[in-house]
Amino acid sequence: MDAFDVLSAGAAAAPLLAGWSAHMLWMRQRLTRARMDALTGLPARELFTHFARRDLRGLERVAVLVVDLDGFKAVNDRHGHAAGDAVLVAVAGRLRRWAADLDGTAARLGGDEFAATAFTESAAYLPGHLRALEAALSEPVAFRETTLPVGASIGAYSHTRLPRIDLSTALRRADEAMYAAKREGGGWRIADGPIPEMTTTNGRRTGRPGTTPLPGGAR
Repeated sequence: MDAFDVLSAGAAAAPLLAGWSAHMLWMRQRLTRARMDALTGLPARELFTHFARRDLRGLERVAVLVVDLDGFKAVNDRHGHAAGDAVLVAVAGRLRRWAADLDGTAARLGGDEFAATAFTESAAYLPGHLRALEAALSEPVAFRETTLPVGASIGAYSHTRLPRIDLSTALRRADEAMYAAKREGGGWRIADGPIPEMTTTNGRRTGRPGTTPLPGGAR
């Protein structure tokens, strides 16, 4: 085959290659969208797992967070599911901005449960970041002609010592810290001490109780 034949074959194959590349790009975009939460636009559990595992392999200090809304059922019961959706969308946007400012990833695990990763300068800075997140998430949400209360319990786990722990363990520690915050009425807690013995499902504590009421008695 001479040079002319090679060039001719390459020219003939170019449209096929271009079409295949476009198809592969479309497939990748479709798969990514399938792993996004349709309501909030945040990564769902599968995609978050991919990003969070990548973050935990890094050399920087990484915090893993679990966030559970307080009083969310009352919003649905009193104002309807459209109002509940408005709260979820607002919380998702706030968590996304917070995580992005710390080079992390936010996700919706399902229902009113969220997760995030964040890179922190040192352990001393993490409480300040969590206070800022709590304040942001607790801002009321405007919905039609009313404002909806929002509360959140936040659990965080930050690990820097080698060897690195796996994501399931990090989520388990963050989940336990979140539940400690929920028992005390919300806010944030950082996991410390030994890992408690308990069964888990996808890194979450199995069979944990429901949400904490908002101040004022909402359940």
